Amino acid sequence: MTNFFNWFFFFINIGSLGSVTVLVYIQDNLGREWGYGICACAIVIGLVVFLSGTKRYRFKKLVGSPLTQIAAVFVAAYKKRHLELPSNSLLLFEIDDAAEGLNNKKKKQKLPHSKQFRFLDRAAIRDPSVPEANKWNLATLTDVEEVKLVVRMLPIWATTIIFWTVYAQMTTFSVSQATTMDRHIGTFQIPPASLTVFFVGSILLTVPIYDRIIAPIARKVLKNPQGLTPLQRIGVGLVLSIIAMIAAALTEIKRLRSASSHGLTNDPSAQIPMSVFWLIPQFLLVGAGEAFTYIGQLDFLLRECPKGMKTMSTGLFLSTLSLGFFVSSVLVTIVHKVTGTKHPWLPGNLKQGRLYDFYWLLAILSCLNLVIYLVFAKWYVYKDKRLADEGIELEEAEATFH
Repeated sequence: MTNFFNWFFFFINIGSLGSVTVLVYIQDNLGREWGYGICACAIVIGLVVFLSGTKRYRFKKLVGSPLTQIAAVFVAAYKKRHLELPSNSLLLFEIDDAAEGLNNKKKKQKLPHSKQFRFLDRAAIRDPSVPEANKWNLATLTDVEEVKLVVRMLPIWATTIIFWTVYAQMTTFSVSQATTMDRHIGTFQIPPASLTVFFVGSILLTVPIYDRIIAPIARKVLKNPQGLTPLQRIGVGLVLSIIAMIAAALTEIKRLRSASSHGLTNDPSAQIPMSVFWLIPQFLLVGAGEAFTYIGQLDFLLRECPKGMKTMSTGLFLSTLSLGFFVSSVLVTIVHKVTGTKHPWLPGNLKQGRLYDFYWLLAILSCLNLVIYLVFAKWYVYKDKRLADEGIELEEAEATFH
């Protein structure tokens, strides 16, 4: 599955490469209507290809929302908060005790009891004062353990958000920096938005390098058939994002010094005689970091989500992207309010600002986040290992994408 994620992500970025090169050039020289038109045609062609394979797809019958299950377990546990937890987990309500009519319970893999988050175990206690049981007052132990699996994943999920906050800078402030710099290659001027070609190119290089070089070496050194584990890949991505922000801050200091030495600080439209290729390191580092983090996150979430909750794994992943951009907007707003108008870090004219301080801030936040991530990654035990320690063989579940 890890190999699938590598090439799945690789081909996504083949499309991205075309968008930041060919489409940007067409929009700048022929007009935006041509760019939008080509995008619309590409979407139609993709939709036709997608629909042509409908008969070959395998569809799984939905058995309810995983969010409902999570809510039901918490509600049931809260309702029975006054009840004493039994010393023996065998006394808790389990799949084998469920009524025959609850067929969806039968399809789940029975999970062993864990001692973490024991307050949730109350959801599986039979309350004699409740005459009629339903999912909002009684859950099976396996339902409870599935919710515990999700709760264990949340710290890892939360500590990946900052990476996408760093990523957001590549499409905002880094492009704004590029507009003030020398973008010429001979007589050809690179469009600022096309600088992300280095970002995408880094991803396209990192994926095959990892697959053909890094993974085989990691298998031999770490004695792991996967190469790097999903958590290790995420960790590498977080480290690369820190280095990227350090490189971005140093490049910005050099850009401002160049603007000051040539007397261009007060002219927002003037071009600084400094090559835009000084920005390449930060694009390359974040691109390589994305290749590790993106694939690591998808692999981790799909691998570790309980079998009955696979549908929410990709939703959790995509939420980190959106929250990363949201955090970026919040940080920009806070910086604007704190630094004020006298010495703003992020003014309209970046030649008068202190964008490098904003990059340093992101580097510091990323370092703190990395420490927290390492603590939770060390604490986390993979689902297959947890089951193997209990002598239970993990049922292979097919990946579910939505």
